[in-house]
Amino acid sequence: MNVLDSSAWLAFFADEKNAEIFRPIVLDTETLFVPTICIYEVFKVILRERDESSALFFIGVMQKARIINIDFEISLNAAKLNSSLKLPMADSMILASANKVNATLWTQDSDFKEIESVMYYPKK
Repeated sequence: MNVLDSSAWLAFFADEKNAEIFRPIVLDTETLFVPTICIYEVFKVILRERDESSALFFIGVMQKARIINIDFEISLNAAKLNSSLKLPMADSMILASANKVNATLWTQDSDFKEIESVMYYPKK
């Protein structure tokens, strides 16, 4: 099981250098989960940088995977992760979502680089 954080999705959509790392994950929708907080973050950035039509198109790609809604359990676990790892709120929610489905988290975000269940690739 896999989760891409928002930085990985944005790198993929912008065809940045790390996009090739994330491409097989995106294409394997059977093992891909998308936390709703990632939908928010990706939509927000693409809406700001491009337009609503583009943002909706890219969110449609994300919706081909299984969506993880932020529920009570994820919220509590995210708060614990925030406290123990000093992660920002959105990062805590993404990691808690990945943990809930026993997924590997793929990212370019350096906040995650020392976490065991994370595949971190520095942004190029």
